Amino acid sequence: MQIQKLLKKQALNQPQKPAIVFEGQSISFAQLKENTAKAVHFLREKGVKPGDKVAVFLPNTLQAVYSLLGLFSLGAVAVPLDFMLTEEEAINFINHSQSKILITQEKKGFDLENVKNKCFNLQEIIIDVGAGLKPAPTDTGFINVDENSLAAIFYTSGSTGHPKGAMLNYSHLDNPPKAIDYFLKLTSQDVFLCGGVPFSHVGGLVYILLTVYFGTTLILMPRFHPFEFLKNIQQHKVSIFCIVPAMFMAILSLKDYQGFDFSSLRYAVVFGAPSSPQLLKRFHSAYPNAQLGNGWGMTETAAPNSLSIGDERIKSIGKFTPDMEVKIIDEAGASLGPDQPGELLVRGKAVSPGYFNEPELTAEAKTSDGWFKTGDIAYFDRDNFYYISGRIKDMIKVAGEIVFSAEVEEKILTHPKVKETAVIGMADKLRGEVPKAFVAAKDGESLDEQELKNFLKEHLAHFKMPHYFEFLKELPKNRTGKIDKTRLI
Repeated sequence: MQIQKLLKKQALNQPQKPAIVFEGQSISFAQLKENTAKAVHFLREKGVKPGDKVAVFLPNTLQAVYSLLGLFSLGAVAVPLDFMLTEEEAINFINHSQSKILITQEKKGFDLENVKNKCFNLQEIIIDVGAGLKPAPTDTGFINVDENSLAAIFYTSGSTGHPKGAMLNYSHLDNPPKAIDYFLKLTSQDVFLCGGVPFSHVGGLVYILLTVYFGTTLILMPRFHPFEFLKNIQQHKVSIFCIVPAMFMAILSLKDYQGFDFSSLRYAVVFGAPSSPQLLKRFHSAYPNAQLGNGWGMTETAAPNSLSIGDERIKSIGKFTPDMEVKIIDEAGASLGPDQPGELLVRGKAVSPGYFNEPELTAEAKTSDGWFKTGDIAYFDRDNFYYISGRIKDMIKVAGEIVFSAEVEEKILTHPKVKETAVIGMADKLRGEVPKAFVAAKDGESLDEQELKNFLKEHLAHFKMPHYFEFLKELPKNRTGKIDKTRLI
């Protein structure tokens, strides 16, 4: 991806059109190009060169946008870090990534002097890129970025394990916007809403890439708030949004979620975790003009990679992009046919070269002939539509029977009083493992174990029934909005 070329094209074709709207401030494409050029000039003065690793520790702000676009224009390596990280976590990632410069802002409880002392490769900390955007040459000279060079390192904690730095090259940055266009047929008139997915996640960065790639307008929220999210759709005539299931749950928990004008909305897409069909259908019943989408992708595969549109196969993640090879294998590594669940493997130009400075983790995740092991259990039907059953780590083996957490969670979510749920496996001397369900009731509702058990008896086989229930006010989430099961164990 050549960011400078794309920015120049959009600024030439539609200079006054809003590129980004953030907290009441509208930035045109001409301004976006100009401010990115200023960021490039500023970063060059700070010594940033192609290939240098630069940690970006910022919330979703315009400063973060200019920093990332400036780094990509220079051919540097961006290391976006979640602004919710603790000081210790940030230090670990800065050191692991071998970052030379840290771009950040003041944060309570975050000692920058301590960070500088403990980060061995760190040469400078930039507190405010925005303050450095002084008058500068608007033409910084074209930098031909090597498409095969490293563009970004994304630290993926997911919801189950140890964080890893997934590498994406500049050629990988083309995949997210191209894939979304392939599925949704974008126009420059589309308006996207980024409702709080952090830029430290590929699902957040994709919004910036879409803006410069297709000239779409981005409505940027610093954090997710369900009511503000709905207000933004109405106010800015949003046509497309992509969120995770937990965000859908939060929206549908609002008493007045149906009272907005969503006539502009073309697509409401869910990514990031298995979603409840009932959840999506509730939203669709309120806003039938919006087509529902259910998709799949990972940081390691430059998401998104598959998407289904419409009600007919709403449980399906759809078909994959044409340039992605896909297969399902059993435990012995043999390929499986239709309706046979196994591990999902993918191969193609969108797949990451591996994890930064972690050759053993890379070897575990990728086969010698380039197949990436996703860790998802999936199957496909005879029409080649794919379905996710759950994560391998979320399989619960009950007395020899396989129980998928996602299936049990889906059934629990059909109870009218349930807001959200998560199911994990608990050790059991007799059966090996048994399911345990964590449940949060909707606001104003009361729910007990017996009521839920009586309801589930009609929907689940006996061995799939949770043996334990724990009721919480709210389930813990990670920064992308997924339920964080590691905090429930």
